[in-house]
Amino acid sequence: MNRQQIEEKYKWDLTAIYPSINAWENEFKDVQDNIPHFKAFETTLKNSKSLYECLVLDETLSLKMERLYVYASLKRDEDTRDNDAQRYVEKISTLSARYYEATSFIIPEILKIEEDDLQVLYVEEGKLLHYQKQLNTLLRGKDHILSDTEERLLATISETKGVGSDIFSVLDNADMTFPEIKLPSGEKVELTQSNYYVYIKHNNRSVREQAFKALYHTYMKYRNTIAKALSSHVKENVVYSTLRKYPSALEKSLFHDDVPKEVYTQLIDTTKNHLTTLHQYMNIRKQQLNLSELEMWDLSVPLISDYNRTISYEEAYNEVIDSLGILGNDYVELLKKAKEERWIDVYENTGKRGGAYAWGAYGTHPYVLLNHKDDISSLFTLAHELGHALHSYYSDEAQTYTYAQYVIFVAEVASTVNEVLVMEHMLEKAKASQDIELEKYLLNYFLEQFKGTVFRQVMFAEFELLTHEHTKNGEPLTADDFTDIYGKLHTVYHGDTVIQGEEITYEWMRIPHFYTPFYVYKYATGFSAAIAIAKAIRENGAPAIQRYKGFLKSGGSDFPIELLKKAGVDMSSSKPVDDALSYFKDLVERFEELVK
Repeated sequence: MNRQQIEEKYKWDLTAIYPSINAWENEFKDVQDNIPHFKAFETTLKNSKSLYECLVLDETLSLKMERLYVYASLKRDEDTRDNDAQRYVEKISTLSARYYEATSFIIPEILKIEEDDLQVLYVEEGKLLHYQKQLNTLLRGKDHILSDTEERLLATISETKGVGSDIFSVLDNADMTFPEIKLPSGEKVELTQSNYYVYIKHNNRSVREQAFKALYHTYMKYRNTIAKALSSHVKENVVYSTLRKYPSALEKSLFHDDVPKEVYTQLIDTTKNHLTTLHQYMNIRKQQLNLSELEMWDLSVPLISDYNRTISYEEAYNEVIDSLGILGNDYVELLKKAKEERWIDVYENTGKRGGAYAWGAYGTHPYVLLNHKDDISSLFTLAHELGHALHSYYSDEAQTYTYAQYVIFVAEVASTVNEVLVMEHMLEKAKASQDIELEKYLLNYFLEQFKGTVFRQVMFAEFELLTHEHTKNGEPLTADDFTDIYGKLHTVYHGDTVIQGEEITYEWMRIPHFYTPFYVYKYATGFSAAIAIAKAIRENGAPAIQRYKGFLKSGGSDFPIELLKKAGVDMSSSKPVDDALSYFKDLVERFEELVK
């Protein structure tokens, strides 16, 4: 379908950012003209007035840069074939490079300011206190800044960083091709990274097996190359953490968010204490599929595959509003506003970017990109992305630009709270109307979400921890070493019900997140926190909702552990994860009872 064929009410309205492309061009020129003004601040930031004026200029132009980039990107995503839109993205990307080059002196100069001297600057220029948290965050990393000579040396060799990741990316995205598989119709299709996710869920078991083996046997041919890429990446993390005087690569990665390493390790320990429930779910899967042996290619196919209920976008939106009414009139009014003011680009069109996201620029409302299908999965995607959007809206309303942006550690909380509240509301209605098939579908859908977001990501997190410990201890990491570590973990997590097979021991070869160190655990912690918050909202009502709204309005005004405490969740303890996994057990038992 061409974009012109879609009704305007189903397309986002970007005039809230810029009324026209001429306005975009004017703001672009304004930023371009002001970038040279940073030159005057070089070597002057120990002066209170100069520091304040430099930070104001940086804040002002950064916001404009954000608006320029978001607008150009949203226009491109409407139709990725649009050359004009691509050109605007390239223009702002080039300007961004110039901007970061012009402002590269700011952080190094601030880091040279002593704490006592900074207190004097606050007295001399009271307006600097607005930036106190931002400056304190920078200065807490001071112990990990090296001498000028050492920093220049590291800057000189910085181009060698990320080589392992680059090699993997090129191999994985550009050079690797997969064989054909045969469909039940007799048609042969070439497997790709994209259509693999279609065929691994196919209701024909032969198709699933073919897809699984075609994918993994292709990766296995490159095991030594990818092992070298991942090994180099792990070594790089360990070496740089040592150079920067961190106790470990894990603690270096956690430092920015001020997350204690115990949060990471107890997430793994607590999850492993609940693996019997995952094994129970694997056994239910085996029984539901009526298999004598549960193979790896049987783990993604929906257990309620014949449930097919058409839900239009309008119906889905009403369901989301109805389900989230528990969060109060202000939340519901924002949901209605998002639809009425066209924050959302709803349907797929030729050339449109795939997937879904929520994004925006400070000072305007957020935007949501969907590729809506009339099914329950799309309903949950809508609820999820609206959670992101309203988190950003509340945050932007309550915080200044400096402190509005929240970090990844808490980014999935609001979206998952929405999903849980929608699911529980729909489950209640299904039970009341005795719609057992819908109950089973909803439970299966959410159990799969839980399995992928918590158990799978925690397994990945433990793999990262073990491989980095190997390297820190001077032990080698060959393809065989990676395979041995991953294979043992996979067996522990999935239990005896699943026939592991050789192929899955090579899964480490195809996980791009392993090239962003100690990142994936945040999916599991965010999901667990969200379940705790949703449970409190359902059980305690107004007090829990008030705490949750306080969290939504907090943006990035504090470190993530402290922000979640405002919502009543202490992620420094194991309780939220333990409670979330107990909730998973309840859902498994409920599902098992329904499918007997």
